[in-house]
Amino acid sequence: MKFELNTAIPILERTPTVLRVLLQGLSEEWIQGNEGKDTWSPFDVVGHLIHGEKTDWMVRTALILENGPNPAFEPFDRFAQFENSKGKTLESLLEEFEGLRKDNLTDLRSKKLSSDDYERIGIHPEFGEVTLAQLLSAWVVHDLGHIAQISRAMAKQYKNEVGPWPKYLTILNSTPKE
Repeated sequence: MKFELNTAIPILERTPTVLRVLLQGLSEEWIQGNEGKDTWSPFDVVGHLIHGEKTDWMVRTALILENGPNPAFEPFDRFAQFENSKGKTLESLLEEFEGLRKDNLTDLRSKKLSSDDYERIGIHPEFGEVTLAQLLSAWVVHDLGHIAQISRAMAKQYKNEVGPWPKYLTILNSTPKE
């Protein structure tokens, strides 16, 4: 599917609601459970998504649109949530994410992007040249990937409880790739 903002935004709009419905009111075992050493819990993932709302997607979009040809992106700290989420509740993280996402999508819509804008270039610290369309497409896929990651971490909490079914429960056999 070719990137189109009007098909991307509905996914980006739904992510906070999906996470709230999936996670709100669950026990700490579900919220803090991960997939093993050096993996993230649902709580960690929500914190990571918040950090992205503050420092990644729209910051980089603005750089591409406002700073002339080939602006360089700042590196993204993929692990900032561990410090930033300390002392917070899942409910407070979900509320913060919802507010940030709403504001970012309002900002994105206000830019009235054209097809020429989608071809504008930014310089990613690891990948080099990327287009705005690639950045915005990655934002959508990033959300979907983290929804899958949360589901996988939660499913693995019952890995030892499902008896012989792991053969058919493929989510239990997948390995995390951060």
